[in-house]
Amino acid sequence: MTEHTDTILSTLRKAPGFKEVTADQVTITRLGGLTNLVHLVETPTANVVVRIPGDGTEDYIDRAIEKTNAIAAWRAGISPEVLWADAETGDMVMRAVDNIETMTPALFKTRAGSPERAGQALAKLHTSGETFDFRFELFSMIGDYLGVLSTRDVDLPDGYHDVVKAAEPVKAAIAANDIPLAPCHCDPLCENFLDDGQTMWIVDWEYSGMNDPLWDVGDLSVEAEMNGDQEAELLQGYFGRAPTDAEMGRVVIYKAMCDLLWTLWGLIQHADDNPAEDFWAYATTRFDRCKALMNSDSFAGHVAAVKAG
Repeated sequence: MTEHTDTILSTLRKAPGFKEVTADQVTITRLGGLTNLVHLVETPTANVVVRIPGDGTEDYIDRAIEKTNAIAAWRAGISPEVLWADAETGDMVMRAVDNIETMTPALFKTRAGSPERAGQALAKLHTSGETFDFRFELFSMIGDYLGVLSTRDVDLPDGYHDVVKAAEPVKAAIAANDIPLAPCHCDPLCENFLDDGQTMWIVDWEYSGMNDPLWDVGDLSVEAEMNGDQEAELLQGYFGRAPTDAEMGRVVIYKAMCDLLWTLWGLIQHADDNPAEDFWAYATTRFDRCKALMNSDSFAGHVAAVKAG
């Protein structure tokens, strides 16, 4: 048992079929999670995952949207079933997926076929025909996160606003082509991918919304620290072919822009004293990587390819 046993059981009992569950009937194991309390609960009738949102997340996550999108992702066949969720508090009970590996950057490098399976899973989501609540709009979200940070006692990395200004050509290139939006995860951390060796499942829909689908592809490449061969396998799994210059350009653009956005997210975690990791180092590392990619010799060519369509 854990120090959160009472809270976990109280939440679990709200899900259909678990009203009478008692502590002596279950085994509780803490799972990963940078901002939330996430536990696997093994019961006599089913294995489930109980998620309790972290303190302060209500400032930047709409739990009603998350619930709607998580259920849509289950209908799309790429996420576990939501058994119960509170659209106000964000407490959630999901069916567990058995016999899976929770992915990490290291596993994406060593688990054969995993980049391809991840690409296939993202393509299945994006072409599912589901419609998510919320429009994930990069530059609006940067503004929103800056607004949250204005209420916290934390400094931005030196030059952050200059890099946002330097990203204006990126914004213009994206706007030059009317890309059909798709239901997107929008926060494809490796740990949100669960692999059984045949199928890749995706979990955690806190930041999900309608978006340019190649955001998910570029962001996952960054999160998994993929090299060129692994990224090529991801893209083959996603497209079933090599990407066009414009498609590759969008992937590269979003590799930089996800770092620009998640820099701010990391600073919010730092300001909120989230103990999960060193979020100042997380934020500054992402910012430095964003700058390095934007300053690379090839970046302007990718932007031009996106603008040309």
